[in-house]
Amino acid sequence: MRLRGKYALITGGNSGIGLATARLFVSEGAEVVITGRNQATLDAAAKELGEKALAIAADVTELQAIERSVAVAVQRFGKLDVVFANAGVAAPTTLGRTSFDLFNRIVQTNLTSVFFTVQSCAPYLQAGASVILNGSVYADLGPPGFSAYAATKAGVRAMGRVLASELAPKGIRVNVVVPGGTRTPIWSSAAPTPEAFEALEAHLSRAVPLGRFSDPEEIAKAVLFLASDDASSVTATELVVDGGMTGAPAGAPVYAQVKTLG
Repeated sequence: MRLRGKYALITGGNSGIGLATARLFVSEGAEVVITGRNQATLDAAAKELGEKALAIAADVTELQAIERSVAVAVQRFGKLDVVFANAGVAAPTTLGRTSFDLFNRIVQTNLTSVFFTVQSCAPYLQAGASVILNGSVYADLGPPGFSAYAATKAGVRAMGRVLASELAPKGIRVNVVVPGGTRTPIWSSAAPTPEAFEALEAHLSRAVPLGRFSDPEEIAKAVLFLASDDASSVTATELVVDGGMTGAPAGAPVYAQVKTLG
């Protein structure tokens, strides 16, 4: 078990990548505290994860809620070994049709809360601890209509490098996991039904060399690596899990019919 005796905090641990990571951490020997805003999904996650997990209702856009969650985790564990700042939201912010409140909510959730989660946890992290931030390929792809989301994920990338520098003297590692298209509830606003999601995935997967979305469990395995001692010399880096979307875009199915020139 790669996380035996380790204690972890996962924000947004009640669904998607966060919940998949919590499951994997528990199976690898860790005890976890998960946070989320939806009490029903928190309760369901806590029941599934069992006695090795504690679920806390918390809105990461509220500093007091972050600090309270960390305090409860430390009271339970005495310390923290792994922090996965995973909570995030996505919504279109099309130029000319975006409210200040929406743009600000995305920034607060995806970027500001990440910093204050790490800041709140830092006093309880010891040498060998691991901090993982959740990024996105949208930081590279420039998708139309997603300025706020893409900007926050680019900010997470830059922040990860700065935090890695600041925490290195304490022997604490900081890395960013970068998912591509993944089968999670973050797509629910664009595809509210299973049929709509299937159509959306089929369309977007044409730009993925492996021809499909990732499962949350595949991202969780990358997070596990970064959290574990297997990555003991890995810091200030990004682990991209996107089916080749950013590294080898020319291999995507959308280009399959394009003949080589020459």
